[in-house]
Amino acid sequence: MASEPVSVVFKLYCLAVMTLIAAAYTVALRFTRTVSSDLYFSTTAVFLTELIKLLLSLGMLLRESGDWGRCRSVVVSNILRSPVELLKLSVPSVVYAVQNNMAFVALSNLDAAVYQVTYQLKIPCTALCTVLMLSRSLSRLQWFSVFMLCGGVTLVQWTPPQATKVQVEQNPFLGFVAIAVAVLCSGFAGVYFEKVLKSSDTSLWVRNIQMYLSGIVVTLIGVFVTDGAQVLEKGFFYGYTPWVCVVIFLASVGGMYTSVVVKYTDNIMKGFSAAAAIVLSTVASVVLFGLQITVAFLGGALLVCVSIYLYGLPKQDPSRVQKPSSDGEDTQRLIAV
Repeated sequence: MASEPVSVVFKLYCLAVMTLIAAAYTVALRFTRTVSSDLYFSTTAVFLTELIKLLLSLGMLLRESGDWGRCRSVVVSNILRSPVELLKLSVPSVVYAVQNNMAFVALSNLDAAVYQVTYQLKIPCTALCTVLMLSRSLSRLQWFSVFMLCGGVTLVQWTPPQATKVQVEQNPFLGFVAIAVAVLCSGFAGVYFEKVLKSSDTSLWVRNIQMYLSGIVVTLIGVFVTDGAQVLEKGFFYGYTPWVCVVIFLASVGGMYTSVVVKYTDNIMKGFSAAAAIVLSTVASVVLFGLQITVAFLGGALLVCVSIYLYGLPKQDPSRVQKPSSDGEDTQRLIAV
């Protein structure tokens, strides 16, 4: 399918929003896990995120259908009368639930900037799942960028920078393990969901609803299995502040917004977005949490940013030989640029 023509301004708008959401979510989540004495239950936040995503997806399906009657018939035929499809989408919903909970564990034990850099391990994990599950191939440059990214993350984790303004007890090793689990979940669930989407012509919003329905059930079970006794004692919304609501809002809207606007951007822009989010998270961590930047962190973060850019470069087909263009064609290309 050909991509819709859009202006450069709109692409820059998409890039800016994607970057701000990624950086703001990480920093806000870290803030809520380190500054409050009455710590909220992360499992309840994950459940509310899934619930809001479901409501937003229903709204988008209604808009796509055009009227309530058509939307209701789509929901009945594709969801209520398709238990097999619901079961199929329960796989990524369970995996995403684990990933989202691991993000809270990681940001309770690692600085936002360290988390942002290390979380880019999702790129090689997704690449490996793509090769194994979708039978795609990676170019030599992409494989090189994967190893470069792993080297950069190793540098960052070798001597993690310390945050002087954070007084809560932290376990960096537990934080790294949580990120490792999260990136494995991200890679597998993302590729699995892509495979399901491309296996039929079912609407993206219908697939999202199927997945979020399963996610709501899974995360609600997680609330009572993990924090059931404390939730019953202190209340479902114990420890909630306006900042916690911001985290839930960013988590809900961020993923859905990215899935909508990503078709208007390319891999290079997404790479710039990830690199810019790392920079913003680092600056915010220095200001808010007193992060002490080390040479190892700077070197590792730079390697990660470069590797993201290299990984997103388009593949070159050696079988295609570019014909020399005339002076007029060169002028037209320069004007277009």
